[in-house]
Amino acid sequence: MRFSHFFIDRPIFAGVISVLIVLIGLFAYPSLPVAQYPEIAPPTIAVAATYPGASAEVLADTVAAPLEQEINGVENMLYITSSSTGDGRVTISVVFKLGTNLDTAQVLVQNRVASALPRLPQSVQELGVTTRKNTPDILMAAFLISPDGSRDVQYLSNYATLQVRDKLLRLQGIGGINIFGGRDYAMRIWIDPEKAASRNLNASEIVAALRGQNVQVAGGSVGAPPFARGGSGFELSVQTQGRLTTPEQFGEVVIKTDGNGALTRVRDVARIEVGSQDYTTNAYVNDTPGVGLGITQLPGSNALATAEAIIKTLEEAKKDFPPGVAYSIPYNPTTYVQQSIDSVQQTLFEAVALVVLVVLIFLQSWRAAVIPVLAIPVSLIGTFAIMAAFGYSLNNLSLFGLVLAIGIVVDDAIVVVENVERELRNGLSPHDAAYATMDEVGGALIAIALTLCAVFVPTAFISGISGQFYKQFALTISAATLISALVSLTLSPALAALLLKPHDDHAATPRGWTAPITRAANGFNRGFDWLSDRYGRVTARLVRTVGLVLIAYVILLGLAGWRFSATPTGFIPAQDQGYLIGVVQMPPGSTLERTDAVMRKAVGIARRTRGVNRVVNIAGLDGASFSNAPNAATMFLALDDFPVREEHGQTGESILGDLRKAMGAIDGANVLVIAPPPVRGIGTGGGFKMMVQDRGNKGVRALEGATIEMMIAGNQTPGLTSVFSLFNTGTPRVFADIDREKAQQLGVPPEQVFATLQTYLGSSYINDFNLFGRTYRVTAQADAPFRDAPGDIVNLKTRSASGEMVPLGSVATLKDDSGPYRVVRHNLYTASELQGDTVPGFSSGQALAAMEKLAAQRLPAGFGFEWTELAYQEKTQGNTASIVFALAVVFVFLLLAAQYESLVLPLAVILIVPMCLLAAILGVNLRGFDNNILTQIGLVVLVGLAAKNAILIVEFAKQAEERGMERHVAAAEAARTRLRPILMTSFAFILGVVPLVIASGPGAEMRQALGTAVFFGMIGVTIFGLLFTPVFYVIASWTADRAARWRGRPAAPPSPAGAPAE
Repeated sequence: MRFSHFFIDRPIFAGVISVLIVLIGLFAYPSLPVAQYPEIAPPTIAVAATYPGASAEVLADTVAAPLEQEINGVENMLYITSSSTGDGRVTISVVFKLGTNLDTAQVLVQNRVASALPRLPQSVQELGVTTRKNTPDILMAAFLISPDGSRDVQYLSNYATLQVRDKLLRLQGIGGINIFGGRDYAMRIWIDPEKAASRNLNASEIVAALRGQNVQVAGGSVGAPPFARGGSGFELSVQTQGRLTTPEQFGEVVIKTDGNGALTRVRDVARIEVGSQDYTTNAYVNDTPGVGLGITQLPGSNALATAEAIIKTLEEAKKDFPPGVAYSIPYNPTTYVQQSIDSVQQTLFEAVALVVLVVLIFLQSWRAAVIPVLAIPVSLIGTFAIMAAFGYSLNNLSLFGLVLAIGIVVDDAIVVVENVERELRNGLSPHDAAYATMDEVGGALIAIALTLCAVFVPTAFISGISGQFYKQFALTISAATLISALVSLTLSPALAALLLKPHDDHAATPRGWTAPITRAANGFNRGFDWLSDRYGRVTARLVRTVGLVLIAYVILLGLAGWRFSATPTGFIPAQDQGYLIGVVQMPPGSTLERTDAVMRKAVGIARRTRGVNRVVNIAGLDGASFSNAPNAATMFLALDDFPVREEHGQTGESILGDLRKAMGAIDGANVLVIAPPPVRGIGTGGGFKMMVQDRGNKGVRALEGATIEMMIAGNQTPGLTSVFSLFNTGTPRVFADIDREKAQQLGVPPEQVFATLQTYLGSSYINDFNLFGRTYRVTAQADAPFRDAPGDIVNLKTRSASGEMVPLGSVATLKDDSGPYRVVRHNLYTASELQGDTVPGFSSGQALAAMEKLAAQRLPAGFGFEWTELAYQEKTQGNTASIVFALAVVFVFLLLAAQYESLVLPLAVILIVPMCLLAAILGVNLRGFDNNILTQIGLVVLVGLAAKNAILIVEFAKQAEERGMERHVAAAEAARTRLRPILMTSFAFILGVVPLVIASGPGAEMRQALGTAVFFGMIGVTIFGLLFTPVFYVIASWTADRAARWRGRPAAPPSPAGAPAE
């Protein structure tokens, strides 16, 4: 091969190319962002609105429904979900296809929201409807606390807003910050309804007076041109007090004047204070109250770099903290990301060490070993440059690809070195041996590299999460393989010609410290020669008993098919991420104070549980849906570091079991503990989530009944556990039945009744005021003593047309009622969330199938279901793996057909592929794993590796037969001759993935899943390939010869790619 001859004669040129590859890779490495995964969370746009005082059902009907109808069907949308809660908040999540430009999606959604605005209630329009990019996962939770108790929560909350939150929002990579336990300032107008009624005032008049007098005024100026009398010489701006700023100023607002000139001011009928906008959540770190900043990540940003910037900014801000204020970061999932990346990098170094050991054992010479060893850093470091060029990150998946690539990149150099050594034993000089080697194996090296890359070509056409997983491996392994091929064609033969010596040069008797090593090497060689001789005899017999071999092959094919059909399917393995999520669900109607007390009991149990390090707990937050609810609480339980837990034999799964058992002792509440989602940003918890939909408009109570029946059946199904739903219609409420006819007879317009209810009980947004350079809300509401009990409603008064104050009890009848505190809609149907998990050994695929079966059996007519979050992604994946695998085999076949100019001979290579799959799936079964996406990626990699080994035998046998050797002899001789390089490269790869197989610590579940499939599959590639490939070659060669004779023309010409000859 002239290309390689050029570099054999110019070794410095060959070295310069490799050095340049390394330098470019080193330069690109710092620019690679570090993340747990590539961008696999679907882009999401969140639309939020507020309707103070409205119930969840009213919000769903009047706010969520109009917005959803307009947004539905926006370009690239996957599904849309809304959540309406009893605190007057609506959140709509629009989930898009992976790869959708978030900026474009935000604009499209915003345009549709604008179309729906005229159909929304006036209060909603005044408060505004926001549209923003959303990441439904907390990157980090930082807390402001007062260790000495000198600062209250309101102070901490507003200090966080004024002095900390804004600084963090300016950092690159921050998507948003939610305040947990927040108490934002607000001007609270606490109205005394009795005093208002005694002065003949209704709620609307108080609100109108405040709105009319708290306004921002543009006073203009005097003396501005054009001038009437030649100008005054001065231009003066006119200022007046418009927007009020203090409680005293709001108290002076005049509501009305009576006939005697007496004034009624706001302070006469209300208590005014700078209070808090809401009191819906309480946040704690362990038992210490504080204010949490739930920081979300901007999609596409670097999680680790963002977390580092947050910590740095907080440290800088800490210098200006007033006395009694401190911060802590009790919840930081990015530490797990960093630890998992570090673990994979450690695995990478371990794999390199094991591969080097294999090379040394087989080659037994530092001169020979250094050549393939040098191919490792050149190929891997060079891959960083290609990753940077394609915008990839340094994540678990790309690093997995590099670990697998270690065993691949040394293969080409090993083939070169082994062949040069063989030529040296035949008496050639190092230079001539290098020339002869590249003439013999150069074409085969190119064919092997192209075959390995061809395996991954189909992955370029796969979309969604599966596509992102496959593409990470495709790029890293293909890039490393191509660089390795270039090194084997340039640097490896050049170094072989320089470093390797004729065998006569080191035939002296070994002495000193090298003597034991040499004796061990000689023993190894004698053992290998014995093995090679026995293998040659076995192969010679196998190629002449084709029928029996084919029968065994068919039996093994059946075994493979049976094991694949019997192996449960999964998607992304559940992982111990160092934290768990607790959800406290109190009876419907429970107050925040009652929930807070029970949550503290749960926190105490959690802190006494071995393995739990600290607890972030938020009363008033429903962790399963991330919405506010007074009868719910959420705990983020940070576990001890992995080394500490390993000493005690604890895993996240075992601690999860302990917590579930311990929490069952809490009376009066349902406390659930769940694992986090395997992929951050997709869902709020692990397991599956099904949306039960009311497609027949049966009502929320019928929906609740259908959901409960599914929940009970799910918990009774073997393999499923912790199946639950937080949807209920039992939240106590009061129904005020307005007698509209009687109201008209008394001269009380119904709209006045509704306005009185909304202002006194629900609150009315007046407008804004300024404080500390910020804008805050002014809100009017009845003072607490006048809205504590249902009986207070009938005592509220409004004015009739005659001017008399009429109590609402005269036109309204109160009835006990119940309904949902939270209403969810999914794809425009009212829905309930049904979540669950699996017991160990039961896969996610089996869980989804079991739930679908239950839905078909248990859901009444008019109800349906859809999957959401990670379960949706798993279902949409469908048979992606089968398609990718089939196309990979087809691409390899086509490449080999072009290589050999034959449609039959490639079958000698392709037919070995099912055997590696059999070995891989048996290994997966042995370890009790499921057939998940990482297993499937490993199977695709094995296709290329199986073809690589088979090519080494087929190439040699084909050329030997073309030189006149009998077909059976050629096949047996090719197998025996290529035994050493095949075993050397196979053991290098197998030992290279051992660290993945036995992985522990952060992210071990994914490493084990991939490593197990590839490890056992490669053992199958080696054993079955060595036994079956010679037989398949005989069959394929005989078939090609017969076909050529039948067509009446000679067989195909020799392959342009040389084959190694002994």
